[in-house]
Amino acid sequence: MIKHEAVRYVAKLVAVLSLVSVATFLLLELIPGDPVDSVLPAGATPEMRTAATEQYGLDGPLVGRYFEWLGNALHGDLGRSMQSQVPVTDAILERLPVTIELAGLSILLALLIAVPVGVWSAYRAGGIFDRVATFICSVTLSIPSFLLGVLLVFVFAVSLGTLPVTGWTPISEGLGPHIEGLILPVVTLSAIEAVGFIRVLRNDMMATLQQDFVLSARARGLSSPRILFTHALRPSAFSLITVMGVSLGRLIGGTVIVETLFSLPGLGSLVITSITGRDFLMIQGIVLVVAVAYVLLNALVDLAYPVLDPRVRTA
Repeated sequence: MIKHEAVRYVAKLVAVLSLVSVATFLLLELIPGDPVDSVLPAGATPEMRTAATEQYGLDGPLVGRYFEWLGNALHGDLGRSMQSQVPVTDAILERLPVTIELAGLSILLALLIAVPVGVWSAYRAGGIFDRVATFICSVTLSIPSFLLGVLLVFVFAVSLGTLPVTGWTPISEGLGPHIEGLILPVVTLSAIEAVGFIRVLRNDMMATLQQDFVLSARARGLSSPRILFTHALRPSAFSLITVMGVSLGRLIGGTVIVETLFSLPGLGSLVITSITGRDFLMIQGIVLVVAVAYVLLNALVDLAYPVLDPRVRTA
Protein backbone atom coordinates (compact mmCIF):
# COMPACT_ATOMS: atom_id res chain seq x y z
CA MET A 1 0.00 0.00 0.00
CA ILE A 2 2.78 2.40 0.93
CA LYS A 3 4.68 1.53 -2.26
CA HIS A 4 1.58 2.22 -4.35
CA GLU A 5 1.12 5.60 -2.68
CA ALA A 6 4.78 6.43 -3.31
CA VAL A 7 4.47 5.50 -6.98
CA ARG A 8 1.32 7.61 -7.33
CA TYR A 9 3.00 10.56 -5.64
CA VAL A 10 6.07 10.33 -7.88
CA ALA A 11 3.81 10.07 -10.93
CA LYS A 12 1.95 13.22 -9.88
CA LEU A 13 5.24 15.01 -9.31
CA VAL A 14 6.52 14.04 -12.75
CA ALA A 15 3.23 15.16 -14.33
CA VAL A 16 3.43 18.55 -12.59
CA LEU A 17 7.07 19.04 -13.63
CA SER A 18 6.13 18.10 -17.20
CA LEU A 19 3.39 20.73 -17.25
CA VAL A 20 5.85 23.25 -15.84
CA SER A 21 8.30 22.49 -18.64
CA VAL A 22 5.60 22.85 -21.31
CA ALA A 23 4.37 26.16 -19.88
CA THR A 24 7.92 27.49 -19.63
CA PHE A 25 8.78 26.47 -23.19
CA LEU A 26 5.66 28.14 -24.55
CA LEU A 27 6.73 31.47 -23.05
CA LEU A 28 8.63 32.30 -26.20
CA GLU A 29 5.62 31.43 -28.34
CA LEU A 30 3.36 33.75 -26.36
CA ILE A 31 5.67 36.75 -26.64
CA PRO A 32 4.39 39.24 -29.24
CA GLY A 33 6.68 39.51 -32.23
CA ASP A 34 9.81 37.53 -33.03
CA PRO A 35 12.25 36.90 -30.12
CA VAL A 36 15.26 37.29 -32.44
CA ASP A 37 14.30 40.94 -33.05
CA SER A 38 16.09 41.79 -29.80
CA VAL A 39 19.46 40.65 -31.19
CA LEU A 40 19.12 41.78 -34.80
CA PRO A 41 20.26 45.23 -35.91
CA ALA A 42 17.91 47.64 -37.60
CA GLY A 43 17.37 46.72 -41.24
CA ALA A 44 18.45 43.10 -40.77
CA THR A 45 18.26 41.02 -43.93
CA PRO A 46 16.17 37.84 -44.22
CA GLU A 47 19.40 35.83 -44.25
CA MET A 48 20.47 37.37 -40.92
CA ARG A 49 17.05 36.61 -39.43
CA THR A 50 17.20 33.01 -40.62
CA ALA A 51 20.71 32.56 -39.20
CA ALA A 52 19.68 34.01 -35.83
CA THR A 53 16.59 31.81 -35.71
CA GLU A 54 18.70 28.72 -36.31
CA GLN A 55 21.35 29.83 -33.81
CA TYR A 56 18.84 30.04 -30.97
CA GLY A 57 16.95 26.90 -31.93
CA LEU A 58 13.77 28.73 -32.90
CA ASP A 59 13.36 27.02 -36.26
CA GLY A 60 11.54 23.79 -36.98
CA PRO A 61 8.22 22.35 -35.74
CA LEU A 62 7.05 23.37 -32.27
CA VAL A 63 6.83 19.85 -30.86
CA GLY A 64 10.28 18.92 -32.12
CA ARG A 65 11.76 22.10 -30.65
CA TYR A 66 10.13 21.35 -27.30
CA PHE A 67 11.61 17.89 -26.97
CA GLU A 68 15.01 19.14 -28.12
CA TRP A 69 14.85 21.96 -25.56
CA LEU A 70 13.67 19.58 -22.84
CA GLY A 71 16.46 17.11 -23.58
CA ASN A 72 19.03 19.89 -23.40
CA ALA A 73 17.49 21.23 -20.18
CA LEU A 74 17.67 17.79 -18.54
CA HIS A 75 21.38 17.82 -19.32
CA GLY A 76 21.79 21.29 -17.81
CA ASP A 77 21.83 23.21 -21.09
CA LEU A 78 19.32 26.07 -21.14
CA GLY A 79 20.82 27.78 -24.16
CA ARG A 80 22.84 30.98 -24.39
CA SER A 81 21.94 34.49 -23.42
CA MET A 82 20.66 36.47 -26.39
CA GLN A 83 22.55 39.53 -25.15
CA SER A 84 25.82 38.42 -23.54
CA GLN A 85 26.14 34.97 -25.21
CA VAL A 86 26.93 33.54 -21.76
CA PRO A 87 25.38 30.10 -21.12
CA VAL A 88 22.07 30.62 -19.31
CA THR A 89 22.84 27.82 -16.86
CA ASP A 90 26.16 29.41 -15.88
CA ALA A 91 24.53 32.81 -15.33
CA ILE A 92 21.80 31.29 -13.15
CA LEU A 93 24.23 29.17 -11.12
CA GLU A 94 26.34 32.27 -10.52
CA ARG A 95 23.39 34.25 -9.15
CA LEU A 96 21.37 31.47 -7.49
CA PRO A 97 23.53 31.08 -4.32
CA VAL A 98 22.95 34.73 -3.45
CA THR A 99 19.18 34.38 -3.74
CA ILE A 100 19.10 31.05 -1.89
CA GLU A 101 21.17 32.47 0.97
CA LEU A 102 18.98 35.55 1.18
CA ALA A 103 15.75 33.54 1.10
CA GLY A 104 17.00 30.85 3.49
CA LEU A 105 18.26 33.31 6.10
CA SER A 106 15.04 35.31 5.82
CA ILE A 107 12.92 32.22 6.47
CA LEU A 108 15.19 31.17 9.36
CA LEU A 109 14.98 34.58 11.02
CA ALA A 110 11.22 34.67 10.47
CA LEU A 111 10.88 31.28 12.20
CA LEU A 112 13.09 32.34 15.11
CA ILE A 113 10.74 35.26 15.64
CA ALA A 114 7.45 33.57 14.84
CA VAL A 115 7.72 30.35 16.85
CA PRO A 116 8.13 31.83 20.35
CA VAL A 117 5.80 34.74 19.62
CA GLY A 118 3.10 32.58 18.05
CA VAL A 119 3.28 29.91 20.75
CA TRP A 120 3.13 32.36 23.64
CA SER A 121 0.40 34.44 22.00
CA ALA A 122 -1.72 31.30 21.72
CA TYR A 123 -0.98 30.34 25.31
CA ARG A 124 -1.90 33.82 26.56
CA ALA A 125 -4.60 34.54 23.99
CA GLY A 126 -6.27 37.86 24.70
CA GLY A 127 -3.56 38.92 27.14
CA ILE A 128 -1.26 41.92 26.92
CA PHE A 129 1.49 40.05 25.06
CA ASP A 130 -1.01 38.73 22.52
CA ARG A 131 -2.56 42.15 21.93
CA VAL A 132 0.83 43.84 21.51
CA ALA A 133 2.02 41.12 19.13
CA THR A 134 -1.19 41.37 17.10
CA PHE A 135 -0.81 45.15 16.86
CA ILE A 136 2.81 44.93 15.73
CA CYS A 137 1.89 42.28 13.15
CA SER A 138 -0.89 44.47 11.76
CA VAL A 139 1.43 47.47 11.46
CA THR A 140 4.20 45.42 9.83
CA LEU A 141 1.79 43.82 7.39
CA SER A 142 0.59 47.24 6.23
CA ILE A 143 4.11 48.31 5.22
CA PRO A 144 5.26 47.23 1.73
CA SER A 145 8.60 45.42 1.71
CA PHE A 146 10.31 48.07 -0.42
CA LEU A 147 9.17 50.83 1.96
CA LEU A 148 10.34 48.85 4.97
CA GLY A 149 13.70 48.40 3.27
CA VAL A 150 13.99 52.13 2.62
CA LEU A 151 13.13 52.88 6.27
CA LEU A 152 15.74 50.41 7.51
CA VAL A 153 18.35 51.91 5.19
CA PHE A 154 17.53 55.42 6.39
CA VAL A 155 17.76 54.48 10.08
CA PHE A 156 20.66 52.03 10.22
CA ALA A 157 22.73 53.02 7.19
CA VAL A 158 22.16 56.74 6.69
CA SER A 159 21.32 58.05 10.17
CA LEU A 160 23.32 55.69 12.41
CA GLY A 161 25.89 54.57 9.86
CA THR A 162 26.17 51.15 11.47
CA LEU A 163 25.42 49.10 8.33
CA PRO A 164 26.25 49.47 4.63
CA VAL A 165 23.58 51.01 2.44
CA THR A 166 23.87 48.63 -0.50
CA GLY A 167 26.28 46.19 -2.08
CA TRP A 168 27.36 42.59 -1.75
CA THR A 169 30.56 41.26 -0.21
CA PRO A 170 31.37 37.62 -1.00
CA ILE A 171 32.05 35.47 2.03
CA SER A 172 35.52 34.79 0.62
CA GLU A 173 36.37 38.45 1.33
CA GLY A 174 35.41 38.23 4.98
CA LEU A 175 32.57 36.83 7.07
CA GLY A 176 31.94 40.11 8.90
CA PRO A 177 31.40 42.33 5.83
CA HIS A 178 29.40 39.51 4.23
CA ILE A 179 26.99 39.35 7.18
CA GLU A 180 26.75 43.14 7.44
CA GLY A 181 25.63 43.35 3.83
CA LEU A 182 22.91 40.76 4.45
CA ILE A 183 21.39 42.16 7.64
CA LEU A 184 19.13 44.82 6.15
CA PRO A 185 17.77 42.78 3.20
CA VAL A 186 17.23 39.72 5.42
CA VAL A 187 15.38 41.77 8.04
CA THR A 188 13.30 43.41 5.29
CA LEU A 189 12.15 40.07 3.91
CA SER A 190 11.81 38.20 7.21
CA ALA A 191 9.61 40.86 8.85
CA ILE A 192 6.73 40.25 6.43
CA GLU A 193 7.18 36.48 6.50
CA ALA A 194 7.26 36.40 10.31
CA VAL A 195 3.84 38.08 10.47
CA GLY A 196 2.25 35.33 8.39
CA PHE A 197 4.01 32.61 10.38
CA ILE A 198 2.87 34.09 13.69
CA ARG A 199 -0.76 34.25 12.63
CA VAL A 200 -0.83 30.70 11.28
CA LEU A 201 0.98 29.18 14.26
CA ARG A 202 -1.09 31.09 16.81
CA ASN A 203 -4.38 29.87 15.37
CA ASP A 204 -3.26 26.25 15.12
CA MET A 205 -1.66 26.30 18.55
CA MET A 206 -4.85 27.62 20.15
CA ALA A 207 -6.74 24.63 18.71
CA THR A 208 -4.05 22.18 19.81
CA LEU A 209 -4.05 23.47 23.38
CA GLN A 210 -7.66 22.31 23.69
CA GLN A 211 -6.82 18.71 22.74
CA ASP A 212 -7.08 15.91 25.29
CA PHE A 213 -3.38 15.04 25.25
CA VAL A 214 -2.47 18.62 26.20
CA LEU A 215 -5.05 18.68 28.98
CA SER A 216 -3.66 15.35 30.19
CA ALA A 217 -0.13 16.77 30.22
CA ARG A 218 -1.34 19.69 32.31
CA ALA A 219 -3.06 17.30 34.71
CA ARG A 220 0.25 15.45 35.17
CA GLY A 221 1.82 18.69 36.32
CA LEU A 222 4.16 19.27 33.38
CA SER A 223 5.58 22.78 33.07
CA SER A 224 4.04 25.18 30.57
CA PRO A 225 7.18 25.52 28.39
CA ARG A 226 7.46 21.73 28.16
CA ILE A 227 3.80 21.37 27.21
CA LEU A 228 4.00 24.15 24.64
CA PHE A 229 7.28 23.33 22.91
CA THR A 230 7.47 19.56 23.42
CA HIS A 231 3.88 18.35 23.20
CA ALA A 232 1.86 21.05 21.41
CA LEU A 233 4.24 22.67 18.93
CA ARG A 234 4.86 19.75 16.57
CA PRO A 235 1.21 18.87 15.85
CA SER A 236 0.52 22.60 15.45
CA ALA A 237 3.18 23.06 12.80
CA PHE A 238 1.38 21.54 9.79
CA SER A 239 0.08 24.83 8.42
CA LEU A 240 3.32 26.57 9.38
CA ILE A 241 5.41 24.09 7.39
CA THR A 242 3.10 24.50 4.41
CA VAL A 243 3.28 28.28 4.53
CA MET A 244 7.04 28.13 5.05
CA GLY A 245 7.51 25.99 1.94
CA VAL A 246 5.35 28.34 -0.13
CA SER A 247 7.19 31.37 1.27
CA LEU A 248 10.62 29.93 0.54
CA GLY A 249 9.62 29.14 -3.04
CA ARG A 250 8.16 32.59 -3.44
CA LEU A 251 11.28 34.27 -2.03
CA ILE A 252 13.58 32.35 -4.37
CA GLY A 253 11.65 33.69 -7.32
CA GLY A 254 10.39 36.95 -5.87
CA THR A 255 13.25 38.87 -4.28
CA VAL A 256 13.37 41.26 -7.23
CA ILE A 257 12.52 44.43 -5.32
CA VAL A 258 14.78 43.76 -2.33
CA GLU A 259 17.74 42.62 -4.46
CA THR A 260 17.37 45.71 -6.63
CA LEU A 261 17.01 48.00 -3.62
CA PHE A 262 20.14 46.65 -1.93
CA SER A 263 22.12 45.99 -5.17
CA LEU A 264 22.46 42.25 -4.55
CA PRO A 265 23.68 40.09 -7.46
CA GLY A 266 20.93 37.47 -7.21
CA LEU A 267 18.29 36.05 -9.52
CA GLY A 268 16.02 39.03 -8.91
CA SER A 269 18.48 41.53 -10.34
CA LEU A 270 19.22 39.13 -13.21
CA VAL A 271 15.50 39.04 -14.02
CA ILE A 272 15.36 42.84 -14.17
CA THR A 273 18.43 42.98 -16.41
CA SER A 274 17.03 40.29 -18.69
CA ILE A 275 13.63 41.94 -19.00
CA THR A 276 15.06 45.36 -19.81
CA GLY A 277 17.44 43.76 -22.32
CA ARG A 278 14.70 41.55 -23.83
CA ASP A 279 16.87 38.50 -23.16
CA PHE A 280 14.07 35.98 -23.63
CA LEU A 281 16.14 32.81 -23.33
CA MET A 282 17.56 33.99 -20.00
CA ILE A 283 14.06 34.78 -18.73
CA GLN A 284 12.86 31.37 -19.88
CA GLY A 285 15.69 29.64 -18.04
CA ILE A 286 15.10 31.57 -14.82
CA VAL A 287 11.37 30.84 -14.91
CA LEU A 288 12.06 27.13 -15.38
CA VAL A 289 14.54 26.96 -12.48
CA VAL A 290 12.28 28.89 -10.11
CA ALA A 291 9.18 26.89 -11.06
CA VAL A 292 10.95 23.55 -10.60
CA ALA A 293 12.37 24.71 -7.26
CA TYR A 294 8.88 25.75 -6.16
CA VAL A 295 7.40 22.35 -7.05
CA LEU A 296 10.20 20.42 -5.36
CA LEU A 297 9.98 22.52 -2.19
CA ASN A 298 6.28 21.78 -1.92
CA ALA A 299 7.06 18.08 -2.42
CA LEU A 300 9.48 18.26 0.51
CA VAL A 301 6.75 19.89 2.59
CA ASP A 302 4.45 16.95 1.85
CA LEU A 303 7.18 14.52 2.89
CA ALA A 304 7.64 16.41 6.15
CA TYR A 305 4.08 15.78 7.35
CA PRO A 306 4.66 12.16 8.49
CA VAL A 307 7.71 13.33 10.41
CA LEU A 308 5.67 15.93 12.27
CA ASP A 309 2.81 13.55 13.03
CA PRO A 310 3.24 9.76 12.68
CA ARG A 311 -0.54 9.40 12.45
CA VAL A 312 -0.31 10.73 8.89
CA ARG A 313 1.57 7.59 7.85
CA THR A 314 -1.42 5.42 8.67
CA ALA A 315 -4.07 7.85 7.49
